[in-house]
Amino acid sequence: MRPLFDLRGARHRAAGALALLLGACVAHGTGPFVWVDALPAAEIATPAGEYRFAPGDVVAVQIFNHPEMSGRTRVRDDGAVSIPLLGDVSARDRSPTELARAIETELGAKELAVAARASIALEERAQLKTSVLGEVLHPGVYVLESNAGVAQALASAGGFTEFAHRDRIFVVRRQSGNAVRIRMRYEDLSSANGQASALQLRPGDVVVVE
Repeated sequence: MRPLFDLRGARHRAAGALALLLGACVAHGTGPFVWVDALPAAEIATPAGEYRFAPGDVVAVQIFNHPEMSGRTRVRDDGAVSIPLLGDVSARDRSPTELARAIETELGAKELAVAARASIALEERAQLKTSVLGEVLHPGVYVLESNAGVAQALASAGGFTEFAHRDRIFVVRRQSGNAVRIRMRYEDLSSANGQASALQLRPGDVVVVE
């Protein structure tokens, strides 16, 4: 698989851009991290039946008896959806039921609808675009399956260079506005030892090999 954007020969520029964008140091041997096996289960994979909206998802909004406020909308990069007449409502990390209740609350608070009932459905899941940087053969941005893990991201990037430290594989993830580096070893990833192989990538995650 070829990357969406070829970054070959630009590893240093890519690493510098990542540091600026995420506020995390990706240089070899520096920066705080958490081992993947120390993460709670909720950070490893999304529980079945509890899908949480992410930027890029297409959402179907139905507000009963109010077709003027119903329709399809996409979750923006800032995590909000825009509802006609109502305005912006935060959707990021909310389930369909939680988003429906939030919309109902906003409708009541703004006195736009009395005892309004809302229904939310996921119409189209956002593509999982993951950056793979550092000591891989083909650094770049790749489109992966929605439940892909780190092994799939590394395979898409062509595997390791001869300079790669296989015990220094990181996933840089945004949590509550902060960048967290999740560390794992390739041995654990390839042998399904611990939680490394079970970690599902999320929109915005960046895989870095040092």
